[in-house]
Amino acid sequence: MELDDTDRAILRILMEDARTPFSEIARQIDMSSATVHDRVGRMEDAGVIEGYHASVDAREVGLGTSALVGFRVKQGHEKEALQQLRDIEGVQEIHLTTGEWDVILRIYAEDTDALRELMFDHVAELKGFSRSQTMVILGTEYDDPVLPIQDPDDEG
Repeated sequence: MELDDTDRAILRILMEDARTPFSEIARQIDMSSATVHDRVGRMEDAGVIEGYHASVDAREVGLGTSALVGFRVKQGHEKEALQQLRDIEGVQEIHLTTGEWDVILRIYAEDTDALRELMFDHVAELKGFSRSQTMVILGTEYDDPVLPIQDPDDEG
């Protein structure tokens, strides 16, 4: 789907606050609510907008420890290995990467004891991996869920 300036403006508003009413978006971009509704629907149908989510503080729901885990995958075991990772409770993200690691996970756990248990009892038992490294996240200084969609008026 080819996005125009209006689509980009709508996306920027929704990424800042997905609960913004269409009437407010319409007011901000000087357009009718019906047109905003139609454009959002087209972007949803095209897969540009994948969904709407609440941002939840993991610590506040009892998941005070998170880690990144890098894995090397044995050749020929990619599909099996990735499926195993999806089945582990606590695995939040799975990224296929280049460089030292073939796969990087983000894992959430209650505390370091729960993380250790998850790593030793579940992750270490996985087939198809040759090596891993776990990096406990001590804190997050910046995590912006808003993609940098360029505003044509800001181009210089």
